Amino acid sequence: MILVTGAGGNVGGALLGHLRGAGAAVRAAYRDPRRTERVIGAGGQAVTLDLADPDTLGPALDGIDTVFLLAPTGPAQTTLELTMVEAARAAGARVVKLSVWRADEQLTPIARLHRPVEEALFASGLPWTVLRPNFYLQNFLRQSSVREAGQFTLPLVTAPISFIDVDDVARVAARVLTTDGHEGRVYDLTGPRALTYAEAAEQFSEVLGRPVRYVGPADDEARAMMLGRGMPRFQADALIEVARAYRDGGADTVTSTVADLTGRAPLGFADFVRQNRHVFE
Repeated sequence: MILVTGAGGNVGGALLGHLRGAGAAVRAAYRDPRRTERVIGAGGQAVTLDLADPDTLGPALDGIDTVFLLAPTGPAQTTLELTMVEAARAAGARVVKLSVWRADEQLTPIARLHRPVEEALFASGLPWTVLRPNFYLQNFLRQSSVREAGQFTLPLVTAPISFIDVDDVARVAARVLTTDGHEGRVYDLTGPRALTYAEAAEQFSEVLGRPVRYVGPADDEARAMMLGRGMPRFQADALIEVARAYRDGGADTVTSTVADLTGRAPLGFADFVRQNRHVFE
């Protein structure tokens, strides 16, 4: 049976759908016991798991042979995921970890959260697989200004980025979790093409039939805007560091991994906008 941590998030939720569609035996792990109860009430397998509470690990891992590992992004993430790695080692479970783009180079605060967990897995003696997706297309869904003002605002980055859709990451994860031959592999996951933010604005304009432009404020202004919208300081600072790391390149690589593993090309930017037109119009 597969344990999906982070089941309440975007990737985890999409992954559950693909695993259940494939007929896999899966147990969803939620921090909120009310969500656990709803899933169980609907006939599903679910468990309440708080990685900061060791007492919840045993019931979560009972009968589990594979773990999809993802903890919430934040200062405690590394500690929480290392706790699960140790618990998985005690249980003898395979681990598929969702990491981030170029985590091994530790160029950003988020990468530095993930890298110690990757290293712990590499040294654990467990069968493991690491997924490193690039920047999620779903981050654009937060840009209500596309609808309201015909623009989107993100920290200044001039180089292209090979954005990837969350569902493509979930499809890869489902494939890795349900098939053999992925042990000891690190998979870099991207969309089909790298675009600059200016090129993304052009695709918004083409699909929506009205002008959309990209606004790239300086770092201090971008941070103030994010904090003003209620974003936690850790996350705002991390996004600024990501922008600095890839401002002039480094996130433009395009891989064929999604298509190679799933047999289907990843979603492109224009198709993402079409799928989510209701958000942007």
